[in-house]
Amino acid sequence: MKKLTSALLIILFFLVIYLLTWPVPIDPISWEAPENPGYTGPFEVNTRLAKIEKLPIEGAHGPEDIALDADGRIYAATHEGFIVRMENSTSQPKKWVNTGGRPLGIDFDGNGNLIVADGYIGLLSIAPDGKITTLVTTVDGIPLGFTDDVDVAADGKIYFSDASVKFKAKTYGTLAGSMLDLMEHGGHGKLIVFDPKTGKADTLISGLSFANGVAISPDQSFVLVNETGNYRVLRYWLSGPEKGTWEPLIESLPAFPDNISVGFNGRFWVALVAPRNPLLDSLAGNPFLRKMIQRLPEAIKPKAAHYGHIIAVNKNGKVVADLQDPNAACPVNTGVTETSQYLYIGSLVTDFIARLPKDNLNL
Repeated sequence: MKKLTSALLIILFFLVIYLLTWPVPIDPISWEAPENPGYTGPFEVNTRLAKIEKLPIEGAHGPEDIALDADGRIYAATHEGFIVRMENSTSQPKKWVNTGGRPLGIDFDGNGNLIVADGYIGLLSIAPDGKITTLVTTVDGIPLGFTDDVDVAADGKIYFSDASVKFKAKTYGTLAGSMLDLMEHGGHGKLIVFDPKTGKADTLISGLSFANGVAISPDQSFVLVNETGNYRVLRYWLSGPEKGTWEPLIESLPAFPDNISVGFNGRFWVALVAPRNPLLDSLAGNPFLRKMIQRLPEAIKPKAAHYGHIIAVNKNGKVVADLQDPNAACPVNTGVTETSQYLYIGSLVTDFIARLPKDNLNL
Protein backbone atom coordinates (compact mmCIF):
# COMPACT_ATOMS: atom_id res chain seq x y z
CA MET A 1 0.00 0.00 0.00
CA LYS A 2 2.87 2.35 0.85
CA LYS A 3 4.51 1.65 -2.52
CA LEU A 4 1.23 2.40 -4.32
CA THR A 5 0.77 5.63 -2.38
CA SER A 6 4.33 6.69 -3.15
CA ALA A 7 3.85 5.93 -6.84
CA LEU A 8 0.65 7.96 -6.95
CA LEU A 9 2.33 10.89 -5.20
CA ILE A 10 5.21 10.80 -7.69
CA ILE A 11 2.77 10.75 -10.62
CA LEU A 12 0.82 13.62 -9.05
CA PHE A 13 4.04 15.59 -8.52
CA PHE A 14 5.09 15.26 -12.15
CA LEU A 15 1.56 16.03 -13.32
CA VAL A 16 1.58 19.27 -11.34
CA ILE A 17 5.03 20.17 -12.68
CA TYR A 18 3.78 19.47 -16.21
CA LEU A 19 0.69 21.66 -15.80
CA LEU A 20 2.78 24.47 -14.34
CA THR A 21 5.85 24.47 -16.57
CA TRP A 22 5.42 22.59 -19.88
CA PRO A 23 6.07 25.03 -22.75
CA VAL A 24 3.08 26.07 -24.84
CA PRO A 25 2.91 28.48 -27.79
CA ILE A 26 0.60 30.97 -26.11
CA ASP A 27 1.44 33.78 -23.71
CA PRO A 28 -2.04 34.83 -22.52
CA ILE A 29 -2.91 38.35 -21.47
CA SER A 30 -5.57 39.48 -19.04
CA TRP A 31 -8.72 40.99 -20.53
CA GLU A 32 -12.34 41.58 -19.56
CA ALA A 33 -14.97 39.62 -21.42
CA PRO A 34 -18.03 41.72 -22.33
CA GLU A 35 -21.42 40.80 -20.96
CA ASN A 36 -22.96 37.77 -22.62
CA PRO A 37 -26.60 38.44 -23.55
CA GLY A 38 -27.16 34.73 -24.11
CA TYR A 39 -30.01 33.58 -26.29
CA THR A 40 -32.42 36.27 -25.18
CA GLY A 41 -33.92 39.43 -26.66
CA PRO A 42 -32.98 39.71 -30.35
CA PHE A 43 -31.13 36.39 -30.01
CA GLU A 44 -34.05 34.40 -28.57
CA VAL A 45 -33.83 30.72 -29.47
CA ASN A 46 -35.63 29.78 -32.68
CA THR A 47 -35.49 27.18 -35.47
CA ARG A 48 -35.63 29.46 -38.53
CA LEU A 49 -32.37 28.03 -39.88
CA ALA A 50 -33.44 24.40 -39.60
CA LYS A 51 -34.99 23.95 -43.05
CA ILE A 52 -31.80 24.11 -45.07
CA GLU A 53 -31.22 22.34 -48.36
CA LYS A 54 -27.90 20.55 -48.85
CA LEU A 55 -25.82 20.94 -52.01
CA PRO A 56 -23.19 18.17 -51.75
CA ILE A 57 -19.53 18.88 -52.58
CA GLU A 58 -18.20 15.33 -52.67
CA GLY A 59 -14.47 14.97 -52.34
CA ALA A 60 -14.11 18.19 -50.37
CA HIS A 61 -15.42 19.74 -47.17
CA GLY A 62 -15.40 22.91 -45.13
CA PRO A 63 -16.95 25.41 -47.59
CA GLU A 64 -15.75 28.45 -45.62
CA ASP A 65 -17.22 31.04 -47.99
CA ILE A 66 -19.52 31.07 -51.02
CA ALA A 67 -19.62 33.49 -53.95
CA LEU A 68 -21.67 33.70 -57.16
CA ASP A 69 -20.30 35.05 -60.43
CA ALA A 70 -22.12 37.19 -63.01
CA ASP A 71 -23.48 34.03 -64.66
CA GLY A 72 -24.95 32.70 -61.42
CA ARG A 73 -22.36 29.96 -60.96
CA ILE A 74 -21.72 28.99 -57.36
CA TYR A 75 -18.16 28.91 -55.95
CA ALA A 76 -17.00 27.65 -52.55
CA ALA A 77 -13.58 27.66 -50.83
CA THR A 78 -12.79 24.27 -49.29
CA HIS A 79 -10.42 22.77 -46.75
CA GLU A 80 -8.61 20.69 -49.38
CA GLY A 81 -7.51 23.87 -51.18
CA PHE A 82 -10.03 23.52 -54.00
CA ILE A 83 -12.33 26.23 -55.21
CA VAL A 84 -15.31 24.15 -56.26
CA ARG A 85 -17.76 25.46 -58.85
CA MET A 86 -21.33 24.53 -59.63
CA GLU A 87 -22.94 25.66 -62.87
CA ASN A 88 -26.25 25.86 -60.99
CA SER A 89 -27.81 24.46 -57.83
CA THR A 90 -28.68 21.13 -59.48
CA SER A 91 -25.36 20.45 -61.19
CA GLN A 92 -22.48 18.39 -59.87
CA PRO A 93 -19.71 20.47 -58.29
CA LYS A 94 -16.40 20.56 -60.14
CA LYS A 95 -12.98 21.15 -58.61
CA TRP A 96 -12.23 24.31 -60.56
CA VAL A 97 -8.76 25.21 -59.21
CA ASN A 98 -6.58 24.38 -56.23
CA THR A 99 -4.71 27.27 -54.63
CA GLY A 100 -2.15 25.01 -52.97
CA GLY A 101 -3.17 26.47 -49.62
CA ARG A 102 -6.36 26.93 -47.64
CA PRO A 103 -8.75 29.38 -49.35
CA LEU A 104 -11.05 31.09 -46.86
CA GLY A 105 -12.93 34.29 -47.83
CA ILE A 106 -13.71 34.83 -51.53
CA ASP A 107 -15.22 37.69 -53.57
CA PHE A 108 -15.36 38.71 -57.23
CA ASP A 109 -13.83 41.93 -58.47
CA GLY A 110 -15.21 44.08 -61.28
CA ASN A 111 -13.24 42.19 -63.93
CA GLY A 112 -14.59 38.75 -63.04
CA ASN A 113 -11.51 37.66 -61.11
CA LEU A 114 -12.10 35.68 -57.95
CA ILE A 115 -10.19 37.36 -55.12
CA VAL A 116 -9.19 34.83 -52.49
CA ALA A 117 -8.02 35.26 -48.90
CA ASP A 118 -5.87 32.15 -48.60
CA GLY A 119 -4.96 31.44 -44.99
CA TYR A 120 -1.71 29.72 -45.93
CA ILE A 121 -0.47 31.88 -48.80
CA GLY A 122 -1.92 35.40 -48.72
CA LEU A 123 -4.16 37.41 -51.02
CA LEU A 124 -4.72 35.79 -54.43
CA SER A 125 -6.52 36.59 -57.66
CA ILE A 126 -7.91 33.81 -59.88
CA ALA A 127 -8.73 34.81 -63.46
CA PRO A 128 -11.78 33.38 -65.26
CA ASP A 129 -9.48 30.92 -67.04
CA GLY A 130 -8.20 29.62 -63.67
CA LYS A 131 -4.80 31.35 -63.69
CA ILE A 132 -3.71 32.19 -60.12
CA THR A 133 -1.83 35.41 -59.32
CA THR A 134 -0.43 36.20 -55.88
CA LEU A 135 -1.27 39.79 -54.91
CA VAL A 136 -0.02 40.21 -51.33
CA THR A 137 2.11 38.09 -49.00
CA THR A 138 3.58 40.77 -46.72
CA VAL A 139 2.31 44.04 -45.26
CA ASP A 140 4.57 46.61 -43.61
CA GLY A 141 7.43 44.15 -44.03
CA ILE A 142 5.60 41.49 -42.00
CA PRO A 143 4.50 38.24 -43.67
CA LEU A 144 0.76 37.58 -43.62
CA GLY A 145 -0.02 34.89 -41.09
CA PHE A 146 -3.70 34.05 -41.50
CA THR A 147 -5.32 35.81 -44.47
CA ASP A 148 -8.98 35.33 -43.63
CA ASP A 149 -11.73 37.28 -45.41
CA VAL A 150 -11.97 39.74 -48.29
CA ASP A 151 -14.30 42.22 -49.96
CA VAL A 152 -13.71 44.28 -53.11
CA ALA A 153 -14.76 47.95 -53.22
CA ALA A 154 -16.37 49.69 -56.20
CA ASP A 155 -13.09 51.50 -56.93
CA GLY A 156 -11.20 48.19 -57.14
CA LYS A 157 -9.47 48.42 -53.76
CA ILE A 158 -9.42 45.15 -51.85
CA TYR A 159 -10.09 45.08 -48.13
CA PHE A 160 -9.02 41.96 -46.25
CA SER A 161 -8.15 40.67 -42.81
CA ASP A 162 -5.08 38.99 -41.39
CA ALA A 163 -6.58 37.13 -38.45
CA SER A 164 -3.30 36.45 -36.66
CA VAL A 165 0.26 37.34 -37.59
CA LYS A 166 1.49 35.13 -34.73
CA PHE A 167 -0.51 31.90 -34.98
CA LYS A 168 -0.03 31.27 -38.67
CA ALA A 169 -2.64 29.14 -40.40
CA LYS A 170 -0.04 27.16 -42.35
CA THR A 171 1.92 26.35 -39.19
CA TYR A 172 -0.92 25.43 -36.86
CA GLY A 173 -3.89 24.83 -39.17
CA THR A 174 -6.85 27.16 -39.41
CA LEU A 175 -8.88 25.71 -36.54
CA ALA A 176 -5.97 25.13 -34.14
CA GLY A 177 -4.43 28.49 -35.04
CA SER A 178 -7.69 30.30 -34.33
CA MET A 179 -8.08 28.55 -30.98
CA LEU A 180 -4.53 29.48 -29.95
CA ASP A 181 -5.05 33.11 -30.91
CA LEU A 182 -8.36 33.32 -29.04
CA MET A 183 -6.87 31.65 -25.96
CA GLU A 184 -3.92 34.06 -25.89
CA HIS A 185 -6.00 37.15 -26.76
CA GLY A 186 -2.84 38.98 -27.75
CA GLY A 187 -4.24 41.28 -30.44
CA HIS A 188 -2.43 39.86 -33.47
CA GLY A 189 -5.09 40.66 -36.09
CA LYS A 190 -5.28 43.39 -38.75
CA LEU A 191 -7.63 45.01 -41.23
CA ILE A 192 -5.74 45.78 -44.45
CA VAL A 193 -6.42 47.53 -47.77
CA PHE A 194 -4.66 46.66 -51.03
CA ASP A 195 -4.75 48.94 -54.06
CA PRO A 196 -4.15 46.95 -57.28
CA LYS A 197 -3.37 50.19 -59.13
CA THR A 198 -0.35 50.98 -56.96
CA GLY A 199 0.45 47.48 -55.75
CA LYS A 200 0.58 48.81 -52.18
CA ALA A 201 -1.03 47.32 -49.08
CA ASP A 202 -1.66 49.35 -45.92
CA THR A 203 -2.82 48.43 -42.43
CA LEU A 204 -6.00 50.25 -41.37
CA ILE A 205 -6.51 48.68 -37.92
CA SER A 206 -4.06 46.56 -35.94
CA GLY A 207 -4.19 44.94 -32.50
CA LEU A 208 -7.43 43.05 -33.18
CA SER A 209 -8.28 39.82 -31.40
CA PHE A 210 -8.61 37.50 -34.40
CA ALA A 211 -9.65 39.82 -37.23
CA ASN A 212 -12.13 37.90 -39.34
CA GLY A 213 -14.99 38.81 -41.72
CA VAL A 214 -14.80 41.92 -43.93
CA ALA A 215 -17.62 43.77 -45.74
CA ILE A 216 -17.85 47.16 -47.44
CA SER A 217 -21.04 49.18 -47.14
CA PRO A 218 -23.09 49.58 -50.35
CA ASP A 219 -22.45 53.35 -50.34
CA GLN A 220 -18.69 52.69 -49.89
CA SER A 221 -18.54 54.97 -46.84
CA PHE A 222 -17.25 52.35 -44.39
CA VAL A 223 -15.87 48.85 -44.10
CA LEU A 224 -16.80 46.37 -41.39
CA VAL A 225 -14.53 43.80 -39.78
CA ASN A 226 -15.51 41.09 -37.31
CA GLU A 227 -13.32 40.89 -34.22
CA THR A 228 -13.99 37.30 -33.24
CA GLY A 229 -12.14 37.30 -29.92
CA ASN A 230 -14.07 40.29 -28.59
CA TYR A 231 -17.49 39.16 -29.87
CA ARG A 232 -18.08 42.31 -31.91
CA VAL A 233 -18.20 43.96 -35.32
CA LEU A 234 -16.15 47.12 -35.94
CA ARG A 235 -16.74 49.91 -38.46
CA TYR A 236 -13.84 51.73 -40.14
CA TRP A 237 -14.86 54.96 -41.88
CA LEU A 238 -13.63 55.39 -45.45
CA SER A 239 -15.20 58.81 -46.03
CA GLY A 240 -16.95 61.63 -44.22
CA PRO A 241 -15.90 63.61 -41.15
CA GLU A 242 -14.81 60.44 -39.28
CA LYS A 243 -12.67 59.12 -42.12
CA GLY A 244 -9.75 57.04 -40.86
CA THR A 245 -11.34 56.29 -37.47
CA TRP A 246 -13.14 53.20 -36.24
CA GLU A 247 -15.84 52.31 -33.73
CA PRO A 248 -17.89 49.27 -32.67
CA LEU A 249 -21.00 48.66 -34.76
CA ILE A 250 -22.38 45.93 -32.51
CA GLU A 251 -20.83 44.46 -29.36
CA SER A 252 -21.48 41.71 -26.80
CA LEU A 253 -22.63 39.08 -29.26
CA PRO A 254 -23.68 35.71 -27.78
CA ALA A 255 -21.31 33.82 -30.08
CA PHE A 256 -18.05 34.07 -32.01
CA PRO A 257 -18.57 36.04 -35.25
CA ASP A 258 -16.84 34.64 -38.32
CA ASN A 259 -17.43 36.13 -41.79
CA ILE A 260 -19.65 39.09 -42.63
CA SER A 261 -21.20 39.96 -45.99
CA VAL A 262 -23.46 42.55 -47.59
CA GLY A 263 -27.04 41.37 -48.09
CA PHE A 264 -30.19 42.95 -49.48
CA ASN A 265 -32.10 45.96 -48.15
CA GLY A 266 -29.24 47.34 -46.06
CA ARG A 267 -28.51 44.06 -44.29
CA PHE A 268 -25.09 42.79 -43.26
CA TRP A 269 -25.06 39.03 -42.61
CA VAL A 270 -22.88 37.75 -39.78
CA ALA A 271 -22.15 34.03 -39.46
CA LEU A 272 -21.76 32.94 -35.83
CA VAL A 273 -19.39 30.02 -35.69
CA ALA A 274 -20.12 28.81 -32.13
CA PRO A 275 -21.74 30.00 -28.89
CA ARG A 276 -19.52 31.67 -26.33
CA ASN A 277 -17.88 29.37 -23.78
CA PRO A 278 -18.71 30.44 -20.19
CA LEU A 279 -15.54 28.83 -18.86
CA LEU A 280 -13.29 30.76 -21.22
CA ASP A 281 -15.11 34.01 -20.45
CA SER A 282 -14.71 33.40 -16.72
CA LEU A 283 -10.95 32.92 -17.23
CA ALA A 284 -10.49 36.11 -19.24
CA GLY A 285 -8.77 37.79 -16.30
CA ASN A 286 -6.65 34.76 -15.41
CA PRO A 287 -3.85 34.21 -17.96
CA PHE A 288 -2.15 31.64 -15.70
CA LEU A 289 -5.11 29.26 -15.74
CA ARG A 290 -5.60 29.73 -19.49
CA LYS A 291 -2.01 28.66 -19.99
CA MET A 292 -2.60 25.58 -17.83
CA ILE A 293 -5.66 24.68 -19.89
CA GLN A 294 -3.51 24.81 -23.00
CA ARG A 295 -1.38 22.02 -21.50
CA LEU A 296 -4.34 19.68 -21.11
CA PRO A 297 -4.83 16.78 -23.55
CA GLU A 298 -6.94 17.75 -26.55
CA ALA A 299 -9.68 15.34 -25.51
CA ILE A 300 -10.50 17.31 -22.36
CA LYS A 301 -9.91 20.87 -23.54
CA PRO A 302 -12.99 23.12 -23.90
CA LYS A 303 -14.64 22.53 -27.28
CA ALA A 304 -16.76 24.71 -29.52
CA ALA A 305 -20.40 23.64 -29.33
CA HIS A 306 -22.18 22.80 -32.58
CA TYR A 307 -25.00 25.26 -33.15
CA GLY A 308 -26.47 26.80 -36.29
CA HIS A 309 -26.72 30.59 -36.11
CA ILE A 310 -26.61 33.55 -38.47
CA ILE A 311 -27.80 37.11 -37.92
CA ALA A 312 -28.28 40.24 -39.97
CA VAL A 313 -27.63 43.76 -38.68
CA ASN A 314 -28.29 47.14 -40.28
CA LYS A 315 -25.91 50.08 -40.62
CA ASN A 316 -26.80 51.18 -37.08
CA GLY A 317 -25.90 47.83 -35.55
CA LYS A 318 -29.50 46.78 -34.91
CA VAL A 319 -30.24 43.08 -35.27
CA VAL A 320 -32.85 42.83 -38.04
CA ALA A 321 -32.82 39.05 -38.53
CA ASP A 322 -31.84 36.11 -36.34
CA LEU A 323 -31.88 32.56 -37.70
CA GLN A 324 -30.94 29.62 -35.52
CA ASP A 325 -30.89 25.84 -35.52
CA PRO A 326 -30.11 24.36 -32.09
CA ASN A 327 -29.89 20.90 -33.70
CA ALA A 328 -27.20 22.22 -36.06
CA ALA A 329 -28.08 20.59 -39.37
CA CYS A 330 -25.36 22.93 -40.65
CA PRO A 331 -23.00 23.64 -37.72
CA VAL A 332 -19.96 25.90 -37.34
CA ASN A 333 -21.32 28.59 -39.65
CA THR A 334 -18.62 30.65 -41.35
CA GLY A 335 -20.30 32.75 -44.04
CA VAL A 336 -23.57 33.88 -45.61
CA THR A 337 -24.19 34.88 -49.23
CA GLU A 338 -27.61 36.32 -50.05
CA THR A 339 -29.31 36.19 -53.46
CA SER A 340 -32.84 37.15 -54.46
CA GLN A 341 -34.11 33.65 -53.62
CA TYR A 342 -31.69 32.07 -51.16
CA LEU A 343 -29.21 32.35 -48.36
CA TYR A 344 -26.10 30.27 -49.03
CA ILE A 345 -24.38 29.32 -45.78
CA GLY A 346 -20.79 28.18 -45.29
CA SER A 347 -19.39 25.87 -42.65
CA LEU A 348 -15.99 24.81 -41.40
CA VAL A 349 -16.94 21.13 -41.19
CA THR A 350 -19.69 20.11 -43.64
CA ASP A 351 -19.33 18.28 -46.96
CA PHE A 352 -22.12 20.37 -48.46
CA ILE A 353 -23.14 23.96 -49.07
CA ALA A 354 -26.23 24.85 -47.09
CA ARG A 355 -28.96 26.77 -48.86
CA LEU A 356 -32.02 28.29 -47.22
CA PRO A 357 -34.99 29.50 -49.30
CA LYS A 358 -36.05 33.03 -48.34
CA ASP A 359 -39.76 32.49 -49.07
CA ASN A 360 -40.96 32.35 -45.46
CA LEU A 361 -38.23 34.26 -43.66
CA ASN A 362 -39.96 37.67 -43.70
CA LEU A 363 -36.75 39.46 -44.55
